[in-house]
Amino acid sequence: MMRLTDFTFKKSAALAINLGLALVLYTLCRVTYYLVNSAAFPDMDGHHLATLMLGGFRFDLTTLIYLNGLYILMVLLPLHFKENRRGYERLSKVVYMLFNGAALIMNLMDSVYFQYTNRRSTATLFQEFAHEKNIGSVVGIEFLNHWYLVLLAIILLWGLWRLYHPTTVKVSSLRGYYTTQLLSLFIAVPLCIGGARGGFAHSTRPITISNANEYARSPIETAIVLNTPFSMIRTMGKKAFVTPHFFTDRQEMEALYSPLHLPIDSLTFTPRNVVVFIVESMSQEYLDKGFTPFINSLAAKGTTFDMAIANGRKSIDAMPSVLSSIPMFVEPFFLTPASLNTLSGIAGELKKKGYTTAFYHGAPNGSMGFQAFANASGFDAYYGMDEYLADPSFGGKADFDGMWAIWDEEFLQFFAKSLGGLKEPFATSLFTATSHHPFAIPEKYKERFAQQPDDFHPICHCVRYTDYALKRFFEEAEKQPWFKNTLFVLTADHTSHNNGGVYGTDIGRYRVPVIFYAPDGSLAAHRQAIAQQIDIFPTLMGMLHYDKPYIAFGQDLTQTTDEESFAVNYVNGNYQLLSNGYLLQFDGQKSCALYHYATDSLLQENLLPQLNKCSNTIYLHMENKLKSIIQHYMERMNNDQLTIIEP
Repeated sequence: MMRLTDFTFKKSAALAINLGLALVLYTLCRVTYYLVNSAAFPDMDGHHLATLMLGGFRFDLTTLIYLNGLYILMVLLPLHFKENRRGYERLSKVVYMLFNGAALIMNLMDSVYFQYTNRRSTATLFQEFAHEKNIGSVVGIEFLNHWYLVLLAIILLWGLWRLYHPTTVKVSSLRGYYTTQLLSLFIAVPLCIGGARGGFAHSTRPITISNANEYARSPIETAIVLNTPFSMIRTMGKKAFVTPHFFTDRQEMEALYSPLHLPIDSLTFTPRNVVVFIVESMSQEYLDKGFTPFINSLAAKGTTFDMAIANGRKSIDAMPSVLSSIPMFVEPFFLTPASLNTLSGIAGELKKKGYTTAFYHGAPNGSMGFQAFANASGFDAYYGMDEYLADPSFGGKADFDGMWAIWDEEFLQFFAKSLGGLKEPFATSLFTATSHHPFAIPEKYKERFAQQPDDFHPICHCVRYTDYALKRFFEEAEKQPWFKNTLFVLTADHTSHNNGGVYGTDIGRYRVPVIFYAPDGSLAAHRQAIAQQIDIFPTLMGMLHYDKPYIAFGQDLTQTTDEESFAVNYVNGNYQLLSNGYLLQFDGQKSCALYHYATDSLLQENLLPQLNKCSNTIYLHMENKLKSIIQHYMERMNNDQLTIIEP
């Protein structure tokens, strides 16, 4: 009589124990992820955290199946000659360790990167840093700063190896072996399919990133529900831009929103110089808390807004947003096939008017893909570290911060000198670098800009230094003849570390300065309006009375009333629209939340469940406008319609 326990129970139990062990360690990584970043979730209570963790178990189970499919097949494959073979057992264990060990390491590493992105990393992460030469140094520093995570990784990997149960068995009956193995495989296949899909119901669609919204109260909380391997796998090879069909009536869609900008005034084009500063990590919070006395003085003389919003969370989101009015939807524009579309923007349009165009960034040439985008969007010249080092009037390699780029003060002085050599009118942009991890400043300023009692993070002293570097630029620039005929814009690429409160909400994490400044004081004004990075390009065109049509997803604030102003961005699978004191969150299919942020600044009361959707005109208008924006965006991305083809 065959002994089924020899073949079925022992092998199946060992397989279940090993998979269960991996699942437990995935959960430990999720708990660690939350603990490391708990400051980003100030209103978390135990009950809701448990809901998120239980929701995360569903994603962990799917990931377990994805990563262990080969291992499960190796264990259950009905071939008797593989049993009780040390070599095969070792190979099975190595496969198990490789896939699950990689998952643990990815989750722990991403718990650090979350501080900069506020989301789980996706497959585009590898493209984002593909050309960076200093990644080894950055990772090395983070290993030292987060040594406890390195230690935890070692412990988890050791536990994964040490607690592993052998899965081969001694075969005493070939008939019994093949019967029970085939039966086990027959049972395992549908279980694995159901686990990978996220459910067994016929109506269940394969689980994807957006399903995390079922458990989260706000988009940022989806990072707790998801895990990094799942996010990577589900975005690998995926088309970022899928055109929805919210509207079949083009006139209805165009009436709600259109990215086509046509000349609307009869004033003559005014060829003034343009300088756009994109300041690394310069959150609005730093201005509000007085860390930037010079920028604040510039704001007092220029046009500012009640609310200004970034259209992305990464540096690579900022250039398309600021310079070409292309927001980050779904994935960074740089990393999608649409980046090969014909582009325009501030430089591309003003070149049609005879402008000299140049982009400046003190990092190694080609870093972050900035040079490629600058070329594609119309900048004729690029000035990076190579050009700085070639100028003998500066300090050369001694001015390199050792990690990212030339120190801000020196590179801004180089910028001021270079502008003096450009033929006017010119359109230029500079991306600063110093106010960035690892939060270092030049040795000579460490005492002057030392950490202060009110600093809540090491970036604060970097912010003070960059503010000073900008002051030094303007002191030099105002001596030059081109200065008085120049429009300046200052914004940030994205926000950085915040101290909670209103700056830690789904709005606050995107609040950056947007300042328009003219030396003659003609732009001095504060508007009770919403501005966003993608408004900078069309607003500059409005200030110059540009007389040609162009495509921009933002609005010309010179022709937009405060009540008509809005901002849009994409947060962890959700689109956000800010308008008239309300914030609408939309997952691409349906609205998830509506907040009246004008009176509920911490976004604690979701009004959506209380609304009669059929009669609430504010809600309906916001949702329809957002749908129009999304459909326009996806259509133009997929059809290469980001420019106007001139006859």
